[in-house]
Amino acid sequence: MRQEEQNEHQESYSCPECQAGILRIRHITYFAQLSGEFIAVPEFPAWVCDVCGMREFDHRALSWLNVLLDPQTGRSSRPRKGPRPAGDEPPAPPLSE
Repeated sequence: MRQEEQNEHQESYSCPECQAGILRIRHITYFAQLSGEFIAVPEFPAWVCDVCGMREFDHRALSWLNVLLDPQTGRSSRPRKGPRPAGDEPPAPPLSE
């Protein structure tokens, strides 16, 4: 398929900012600050207006990026099974007389 045919079949939307342009998917560099540090993600999908240049990052790609950058990703939310570390024992039940 030729490049022109691919572009014709690509999804596009009216620009909510200028209402004259068309938003098309482009791959740009995404910049963000995370825990006081800057990160850059090259080739990140974004919807870009061909008239005013307004950019809106792809929501699905942002969701995936949030999962990847979440420090809790991969950690189990269930309590651990097995021996407890020393000093981490529950209090003994009271003795009944």
